[in-house]
Amino acid sequence: MQTNFTQAQLADPDLAEAERILRRCVHCGLCTATCSTYVLDGDERDSPRGRIYLMKDMFEGSKAASGTVKHHVDRCLSCLSCMTTCPSGVDYMHLVDLARIHIEETGSRSTKERLLRRLLAFVVPYPDRFRTALKLSVLGRPFIPLMKRIGLREMAAMLELAPRTLPLSGKYGGAGVAETTAAKRGRVIMLAGCAQQVLRPSINDATIRLLARAGVDVVVSAGAGCCGALTHHMGKEQEALAAVKRNVDAWSKEMEKGEVDAILINASGCGTTVKDYGHMLRKDPEYAARAKRISAMTRDVAEYAAAFDLGPPKRWSSLKVAYHSACSLQHGQRITDEPKALLKQAGFSVVDVPEGHICCGSAGVYNILQPEMAGRLKERKVANIRKAKPDIVAAGNIGCITQLAGGMDFPIAHTVELLDWAYGGPIPPGLEGHSKFVTDVPQPRHAATPEDFIHA
Repeated sequence: MQTNFTQAQLADPDLAEAERILRRCVHCGLCTATCSTYVLDGDERDSPRGRIYLMKDMFEGSKAASGTVKHHVDRCLSCLSCMTTCPSGVDYMHLVDLARIHIEETGSRSTKERLLRRLLAFVVPYPDRFRTALKLSVLGRPFIPLMKRIGLREMAAMLELAPRTLPLSGKYGGAGVAETTAAKRGRVIMLAGCAQQVLRPSINDATIRLLARAGVDVVVSAGAGCCGALTHHMGKEQEALAAVKRNVDAWSKEMEKGEVDAILINASGCGTTVKDYGHMLRKDPEYAARAKRISAMTRDVAEYAAAFDLGPPKRWSSLKVAYHSACSLQHGQRITDEPKALLKQAGFSVVDVPEGHICCGSAGVYNILQPEMAGRLKERKVANIRKAKPDIVAAGNIGCITQLAGGMDFPIAHTVELLDWAYGGPIPPGLEGHSKFVTDVPQPRHAATPEDFIHA
């Protein structure tokens, strides 16, 4: 793509980066066929190619973000399916990140938009605040129809997504070390997350139990918190970088205490962001090297577990699992095979979901900020899941689990919860009705020795 930046503009490192990314685009349009928003309405401005033109015009003119640019960039899910498709290697992820920062700094928003985005940034990344907000959400449920009628669709969507009852706190809560009782084979730092530990604490519990059986100590570092993705994708860059630095500081301190094999993430949306810490802090001399090291060490839980021999499952099932591949996992981190292979090894029958490259509409808080489009994507995803005729749906991201849970006839669980169940852990929440389809594998009373198999 031909660009028209001045030399003065290119002295700005952010504009220089935008220019390098823009020049790789060859207008081929292959991205449009796999773009989750373009396939709904066929609006070129809601395709990666169309958004690239809008962003190019904004950056080259050093303009304040227009309403048109804001509208169509806001409607981007950052599902990154376009990057998986693009033959030219256009770094759309970082281009749209730069655009969101520019829009936040120069664009205008309605009072309703500003208040909603401020509320989400203030509440969701902080577990205690988020838990309190969810408890209070029950008071607002009766007003959902009224909110929709008077134009507060975003508030209505937020209340509809909130669970009617909160799960009990997880067994492994707060900072500390969960030490394995098996022969030690590794030590990892786990991101406990923000929304996930409130909405489904069983995911962290299952992760720790599964790894403990494999001989891995799991550390949750004091001082670590939200990965920064939520504010980052809203263009609130200073808030995002503050969260990133807190984690880098906390994890660096932990790594000084002893060898760490990986920074473990069990929410793939967070994983995509943590793997980008090196890029996000590349201009900060105090943090750049440490952030780059942390990014290089970051692994999704399925990616990490795939390197271990988990042994034979303790339970065997006839359950058919539809694997929903979260966008942040398949496009953001390019992890596609490991979760399915682990589920198959654990005894589940695994099937793919048709149109698996299309987003479910969650995308962090997109399903609150863009409820109409998110709702249509959810309906499309659920219809495709039904075609697979599963017993259970598995996903590796809390956002997808929350988005899909209320619209399906099938229970949904995190991949690691199903693995933990198969290898001896408790049944995942919501799957209690499927326990009759699972059989415990008989275990020998003592370890077999060669003499057991020798007969005179």
